[in-house]
Amino acid sequence: MHGARPIEGRTEETVLPADVEAEGPLCRIRFRGRVQGVGFRPTVWRVARAMGLDGAVKNDADGVEVTLAGGRAVAERFVERMHAECPPLALIESVEIVEAAGRIAAGFVITTSGQGRMATEVTPDAVTCADCLAEIADPTSRRYRYPFTNCTNCGPRLTIVTSAPYDRPRTTMAGFPMCVECRSEYEDPADRRFHAQPIACPTCGPRLHLEPTPLFDSAMPHTGDAVRDIAELLQRGAIVAIKGLGGYQLAVRAGDASAVERLRQRKRRPGKPFALMVKDVAMARTVAEVNDVEARLMMRADGPIVLLDGRPGALPDAIAPGLTSLGLMLPNTALHHMLLADLAEPIVLTSGNLSHEPQITDDDAARSAFGPIADVVAVHDRPIAVRLDDSVLRMVSGKPLVLRRGRGQAPAPIRMPRSFAEAPPLTALGGDLKNAFCLLNGGHAVLSQHIGDLEEALTLADGEAMLTLYDQLYDHRPEAIAVDLHPGYHASRLGADIARARGIPLIEVRHHHAHAASVMADNGFDLGAPKLLSLAIDGTGLGEDGEIWGGELLLADFSDYVRVGGLRPVALPGGDRAAVEPWRNLVAAILDQMDFQTFRGRYGRLEIAERLAARPVATLAAMIAKGLNSPPASSTGRLFDAVAAALLLVEGAQTYEAEAAMRLEALVSQAEFDGLEEAEVYPFDILPAAGSRPAMLCPRPMWRALFADLMDGVPASRVSARFHKGLARGFAGLARFAFDHCGIYEWRIGLSGGSAQNVWLAEETIRRLNDAGFEVFTQGQVPANDGGLALGQAVIAAARLMR
Repeated sequence: MHGARPIEGRTEETVLPADVEAEGPLCRIRFRGRVQGVGFRPTVWRVARAMGLDGAVKNDADGVEVTLAGGRAVAERFVERMHAECPPLALIESVEIVEAAGRIAAGFVITTSGQGRMATEVTPDAVTCADCLAEIADPTSRRYRYPFTNCTNCGPRLTIVTSAPYDRPRTTMAGFPMCVECRSEYEDPADRRFHAQPIACPTCGPRLHLEPTPLFDSAMPHTGDAVRDIAELLQRGAIVAIKGLGGYQLAVRAGDASAVERLRQRKRRPGKPFALMVKDVAMARTVAEVNDVEARLMMRADGPIVLLDGRPGALPDAIAPGLTSLGLMLPNTALHHMLLADLAEPIVLTSGNLSHEPQITDDDAARSAFGPIADVVAVHDRPIAVRLDDSVLRMVSGKPLVLRRGRGQAPAPIRMPRSFAEAPPLTALGGDLKNAFCLLNGGHAVLSQHIGDLEEALTLADGEAMLTLYDQLYDHRPEAIAVDLHPGYHASRLGADIARARGIPLIEVRHHHAHAASVMADNGFDLGAPKLLSLAIDGTGLGEDGEIWGGELLLADFSDYVRVGGLRPVALPGGDRAAVEPWRNLVAAILDQMDFQTFRGRYGRLEIAERLAARPVATLAAMIAKGLNSPPASSTGRLFDAVAAALLLVEGAQTYEAEAAMRLEALVSQAEFDGLEEAEVYPFDILPAAGSRPAMLCPRPMWRALFADLMDGVPASRVSARFHKGLARGFAGLARFAFDHCGIYEWRIGLSGGSAQNVWLAEETIRRLNDAGFEVFTQGQVPANDGGLALGQAVIAAARLMR
C-alpha cells in the first residue's frame, strides 16, 4: 500500500519562510492522500533529521507540504525514504516536486497548518494500537486503565472532526485543554503522540461515569473504576448503554438468555440478529468457526463486524433467531478492550436506538431514550461529531465482501481511473434503503458511511446533516446532482430540491444500471472501457415501462446499458407491502401458474395451502387481474420471499429487511449443498428473447419441483439447497445464453445487488460462471447492496457530463 508512486515535477519561483539563514537550491514537495492525522508530519521530521536536511513541513488544505534545502536528487531520495517509512494509517496517493531558488532556516521544523479549500482525505477511525493497549494494561503508566487512550496510529478521527484541516481546534477535543504532560507529548516530534489531535489522559481528557435509569432497582457498584463497574453490572444481568466512538451502544452478556430477551423486548427488536463483541480471536472461536483469513479480517485496523458460521448451542438462540451466522467483532477502543478483559464471555453490542431509528449520539437524547430500555447509561463528555455504525464484512468466494460501510472504512476514498480526473464535481444521493451518498471530484469518489433507511424521518434528517458536513469538510461544490430514477425516493426528492436551489443539472440514473456501474468503478474500469455484462440481483428498483426490476442481466458501460436478460416478471400484489409480507409473493407465484382452487386441489395436504386459504387470496387475485397496485416485478428478493413463505419460515410480516431470505439461506448446510447431484437441482427455463422482451429466466419449473418435494415430505433444508443451487445454475445459464445470442465478445461479467450477498447463491453463481469461461467481478470496497448505489450513480453522471 505504501509502495512507490509516480513523482511529478516542475520548476518555479517560490515564497519561502522569512527567518532565513541558508541560501541555495530548494524543493517543495507536495504529498497528497491520507496524510493528515496519521503521524505523517512527525515521520517527515524524523526522516529529514536522519538525512541531515534543512527545511519545514506543514499541513494545509491540499495535503502535506515539505520544503527542503537541496536539489531534485535530494528530494527524490527523501521521497523514497518516506514511502519506505510511511506510517501505518497513512496512504501516499501522489507526490509532486517543485524546484525553486531561495533561502531557508537551518534545521528542520514542523510549522502551523494552513487553511483553505480541502482536497486531502479525512481519515477513518482506527482500532486501538498495540502500544496504547500496552499502556492501559501497565500499572506504572499514567494512562493505566484510561478508556480514552489513543495516539497518532489509532483512535477517533472522522467521529470527532468538525471542519478541515484536521487539527485539534477543529475537533470535538477542542474543549479539553491539554495538561503539561500531554502538551509535551503533543509538541515532541519524536513522540508517537506528536500532533495526535485526540490526545488525552486522566488529568485533562474525557471522563466516563455511570447514570442509573428509572428501571434500575439495585445498588450501583462503586469500584472506583467505571469500566469495572460496567463489567459488574453486565455480570448481574443489566442492560448497559455505552457511549462508543460513533454513537451509543446497548450491551448485555451474550450468554445471559434472560437479559438478551429483555433487551429485545425493550428495544422492540423481535428478530433481527444482534452483533457480538469478543475479547480476542480465541474467544471468537468458542462461539463461531473462524479460519485464519477471517481472523485477519477481524484484526484489521478498521475493526469490522465479520459474519461467521456460529457453533450450534454455544449461545442462546435469541442472539440470532432462525439464523446460523453470527456477527463478531473485536474491541475497537480502549474502553471496549478494558471491558472485555474484565469479562469471560462475549457481549451483545448493538446500536443504541429503537428499531429503525438512527443510533443516538447526543447525551441528553440518550438519557431520555434509554430510560425505558437500559438499566444504566455509561456517559462521557467528549461529543460525537459524526454518527458512525460498525462496518460489516463477510467472506464470499475467498474475498471479503462489504455489507455495510461504516467505522474504520468511511470516508476513505475509492481511487478512480485517470480518465475520471477531469470529471466535474458532483454529488450522488443513492437510494432510500441502506442509504449512503457519494462526492465525486478530482478523480476521487468519497462514499459516505452507512446512513440507513430514509423512510424513517430521523434517519433522513441525519442524512441531510451528514451531506452538509461532508460538503464543508471537503469544501465540495457540486456542479450536478445524481439521483435514482424512482420519483418517490426521499433521496431523489432531496436531490431534486438541491439541484433546483443551486441551479445545477439533476441527472436521473436507473437503479440497476447504477449497480452495474458500481461494480465497474469498484474494480477500476476506465471511462472508455468496453461494455460489461452485469448481473444485478436484488429486491426492487424502478425498471422500464412501469415494471419493477430485481433480477437483471445488463450489458452496460458508464454511459448507458442494454437489458439482455432477466427474471420472468410476476405481479407484486400490494406494491411495497409485498416486500414486507412474503406470503403475497407466494400467492402471486401460484396465481402465475394456476388459480388458487386448482392449487388447493393439487396441494391441499400442505400446511401452507391451509395458511394461504385464510388469507385474502381472492382480493389479491382481483388486484392482479385488474392491474391494481400489482406491478410486474422481476425481483430476486421477492422470489426468495415466496420460497421462504412456502417453507413457513416467516409468519405474516417480516420483522426486518430480508428476514425471510436470510432464514432461507440459514437452512442450507455445506454438506447437503455439496452433495446435491445435478439432476436434483431445481430447474429453471430460459425463454428466448421475443420482440422487445429480452431472454427470461422462468421459475415455473422450479415451483412444480418444489411443491412436489413438499408433498413428498422432503426436509426444508434440502428444498432450500435445491433452490439456491438451481437459481445459481439458472443465472449462469442466462449469462451464457446472452453471450451466445447478443453479440457479446468479452468473457467478463459483474455481480452486484443485495441478493449477491447471499453466500450460497453468490458462490455457486460465481463458480458456474467461472466454469463457463467468465471472469467475474464482485465488489470489495463498497457494498454490493444499495449502500454502493451512490458510487454507481456518480460515475454514470460523470460519464454523461463528459460525453
